[in-house]
Amino acid sequence: MEMPINPIAIPIAAVAALVVGFIWYNPKVFGNAWMQASGMTEEKIKGGNMSKIFGLALFFAALLAVQLMQMTNHQWGALGMVGGDPTVALPSFEAFMADYGTAYRTFKHGAFHGTLAGIFVALPIIGTNALFERKNAKYIFINAGYWIVTLAVMGAILCGM
Repeated sequence: MEMPINPIAIPIAAVAALVVGFIWYNPKVFGNAWMQASGMTEEKIKGGNMSKIFGLALFFAALLAVQLMQMTNHQWGALGMVGGDPTVALPSFEAFMADYGTAYRTFKHGAFHGTLAGIFVALPIIGTNALFERKNAKYIFINAGYWIVTLAVMGAILCGM
């Protein structure tokens, strides 16, 4: 019994993180406010190695998508109960997966769990770092807002595809 996972979902979710970032941090959305809150300047932006920055951002988003897959697709829990190898599972596992293998596999369900991950994982991490970096609430809410929206989009893709 194979897990009903679309193998292209992880790279699509990773790219979606960059697309959301392109929109979110655009000067017409939150880009100017973020630059002010973070102390970023045009000179600093132009001085960065953009290939390295975007390449690593895509890599990190792919890592995040792998973990988020576990949080959005409940079938991974069933797979874990048989040690990760469905070929050695008892026949009851195959019957269970036949009945529930696609349960709660919707864009809406994935977006819900992605949003929860943003609120209960990303927000506390960003908030804690920002407090010690002496950043203000605007900085926290802009960056945490990005991750809440991004994880919702990624979760929707991972669970709904």
